[in-house]
This record gives sequence, structure tokens and C-alpha cells, in this order.
Amino acid sequence: MSVRTMQEPTFLILTALAAAPQHGYGIMADVERISGGAVRLRAGTLYAALDRLRTEGLVEVEREEVVETRLRRYYRLTPEGEDRLKGETVRLRRNVEVAAARLGLAGGAT
Repeated sequence: MSVRTMQEPTFLILTALAAAPQHGYGIMADVERISGGAVRLRAGTLYAALDRLRTEGLVEVEREEVVETRLRRYYRLTPEGEDRLKGETVRLRRNVEVAAARLGLAGGAT
């Protein structure tokens, strides 16, 4: 059986939503902050990813509001999204521990 892995932008979007529901701009800013500036999502990329994640049942729209005549959607993790994020976090942690051990870095497992 193969393990389904996540692309980094998906992992970061779900991580951003793990703290609290957010709207698109908030997610983009949080992803950039979490990644230390390494990942900067464009609006089109983010909204395409959110549509896909909604279809997969990993995120859902929590609420919508109008701000200065513009619709703002707030997204949140679903329980399935939280489970997938936890699973991916465990998988990545295990890989990092093995790599650290093989490189002789402190805290690595063999």
C-alpha cells in the first residue's frame, strides 16, 4: 500500500488553518510566515488549492462576510483535514529524525 504524501503548499495551508479559521489573505500571510518566507502563494494558486481541499473534504467554508463590498470567505480544517495533517506531520518528523541521525546531527534517530 502506498502512502499519500502532501505537497509542501498543501501542508502549509492546512498548518495555517490548524490554528484558527482564516480568510485567503490571512492564509497567504501565515504560509509565508510559517515557511520563513520560502513559500509565497499567489492568490490563484491558493484558491485553486482551497477548492481542491474542499472537494477532498479537508477544509470547509466556516463563514462568509462582506468587507468593503467584497466577499470574504473564512476557511477551517475539517476533522478529516486535521487527521491528514497529523499523519503527514508524523511522517515528516520520522523522515527528519532519520536524516538527522545519518548526518550526525543532535536529536536524530537511527
